[in-house]
Amino acid sequence: MPERTRKDATRNREAVLAAADALFTRCESPDSVTTADIAAAAGVGKGTVFRAFGDRAGLLRALYEARLEPVRAAVEAGPPPLGPAAPPRDRALALLDAVLCFKLDNRRLALALEGSGGSEGSSPYRAEHYERWHGLLREVLDQVPGLTDSAFTAHALLAATRADLVEHLAGERGLPRERMRADLAALARRVLAPGGAE
Repeated sequence: MPERTRKDATRNREAVLAAADALFTRCESPDSVTTADIAAAAGVGKGTVFRAFGDRAGLLRALYEARLEPVRAAVEAGPPPLGPAAPPRDRALALLDAVLCFKLDNRRLALALEGSGGSEGSSPYRAEHYERWHGLLREVLDQVPGLTDSAFTAHALLAATRADLVEHLAGERGLPRERMRADLAALARRVLAPGGAE
């Protein structure tokens, strides 16, 4: 009996994540997707969603983490330009590009998660996903010769990948993806050029 219950819980969790993924991909505004919508699309009750994820923010975090896993694996152990064997400046540029591409590919979900700050009323800069991006980038920037404040530089560079800015540029202004990637790379190169961050 407990084994069947675990299997049911796993199946329900996967169904909820798949339903949320589909709804956020199709939605015009992330605020329009409710927990009730997700439960109905998954064929489960709202109570099942709350038991599995705690609340809407918990569901958003779980979905974000599931989508983020391939990027994390590439950063932590992959080959250059993201993996640890790449030169630090190249790795920083590749990491920023990966963050931007991730936000572009997951615009509605990133907006919903960053808008909530991870929990009601808290700063998005305290959210686990932001702390992870910042920590990864700061570790790389610590290895860049001549860079005096890797923590602040990581914050400043990540600001260019905020979901609301990405949505404004890509969604409202219609900036092409490759232009946004090139502009971010050019900014990062200027900041990380020898003597550029002093």
